[in-house]
Amino acid sequence: MAKRKTVGRTQVHITKGLMVGSKIRCADNSGARIVQIIAVKHYRGRLNRIPRASVSDMVIVSVKQGTPQRRKQIFSAVVVRQKLAYRRRSGDWIQFEENAVVLTNEVGDPIGSEIRGPIAKEAAEKWPRIAHQASIIV
Repeated sequence: MAKRKTVGRTQVHITKGLMVGSKIRCADNSGARIVQIIAVKHYRGRLNRIPRASVSDMVIVSVKQGTPQRRKQIFSAVVVRQKLAYRRRSGDWIQFEENAVVLTNEVGDPIGSEIRGPIAKEAAEKWPRIAHQASIIV
């Protein structure tokens, strides 16, 4: 059986480099420093398979280190950097020095007012509010 073709935008596959349980750095000034992924939104996988996330995916995180107001709370977040290399349509391989997320609300608006470090172009295209606050887009 032939695969269906996507209409409109081309479908991009990004290698998934983060999984449930991963502890990652928070790249904004929301008060959280280290967060742990506890779920991946819109993940459709096989039974008993651990959900994985990649750049521009929305995840549910628990704050492990940060200010006392943010610790032990659950937030939505968007992955903006990943260490595992992934390939773009142009043939370029992209790899960052660390994994990082930006805390957001359920809609995708950032909680902090500043994003530290570069963010991936894929995350900027999918989440324009995050791209607006980013200083560097790679």
